[in-house]
Amino acid sequence: MDQDHIMKAYDQELARLDQLIAEMGGLAESQLSDAVEAMLRRDSELARKVAERDRRIDALERDVDALTMRVLALRQPMAEDLRTVIAALKTASDLERIGDYTRNIANRTLALAQLRPIGGAAHTIARMGVLVQGMIKNVLDAYVGRDAALADDVRLRDAEVDQLHTSLFRELLTYMMEDPRHITTCTHLLFIAKNLERIGDHVTNVAEHVHFMVCGEPAAPDRPKDDRSSLTVVESLPPAGVH
Repeated sequence: MDQDHIMKAYDQELARLDQLIAEMGGLAESQLSDAVEAMLRRDSELARKVAERDRRIDALERDVDALTMRVLALRQPMAEDLRTVIAALKTASDLERIGDYTRNIANRTLALAQLRPIGGAAHTIARMGVLVQGMIKNVLDAYVGRDAALADDVRLRDAEVDQLHTSLFRELLTYMMEDPRHITTCTHLLFIAKNLERIGDHVTNVAEHVHFMVCGEPAAPDRPKDDRSSLTVVESLPPAGVH
C-alpha cells in the first residue's frame, strides 16, 4: 500500500470521528429539546420516545471508541492529530452521559404526568433547558470549526445554568415546606433541574476538550461555578395559626 493511500485512509478516519461526534451531539441536542417539551406538555408518549432513543447515542459512543482505538493502534498519531483523537474519545463519553441525563428527565416526566402541576417551576426548568440546549449547539459548532474562542464562551455560560439551578432549588424547597402534598412533584422537579445542571457541566467539559484540541494546552483552571444549592437554607415556616 503506497504512502498516499495510507494518508488518505488516515484522513478519512479522522473525518469520520468528526462525523460521529457531530451525529452524537445533534442527537443529544434534539433529545434534550424533546425531553423538556415533554415535561412542559406533560406528554408521556414523547417522554417514552426520548427514553428509547438514548440507545442510538450509546451505539455511536461504541463506534467512536472502536475507531479511536484503531487509529491509536495503527496510525500512532502525534501532536495535533493525537489531541484530535483524544478529544473525540473524551467528548463521546460526555455526550453519552448527556444522553443518560436526558433519559432520566424523560423518565421523571412519566411520573410528573400523573401528578398535579404546581407553580411556575416547570417553566423555569424549561428556561434552563433552552440555555443548555444552546450551549450544546455552540460547543458542537466549536468542535467542528476548531473554534477555541467559541468553546471558551460556552464554558463561561455554565455559570448562568448554575444560578438558575440554585434559584429553582430554593423555590422548590419553599413549595414543599408550604404544603407536604407538593413533596413528590417537587422531588421529581428537583432531580430534573439537577440533571440539567449536570448536562451543563458535561457541555463545559466538551468545551475544555475543544480548547485543548485547538490550543494544545488546558483551558484556564478557574472554571466558573455558581451552583450554591448545597449551601441553600430556607427558614422553616411557622405552624398554621402561629404568628
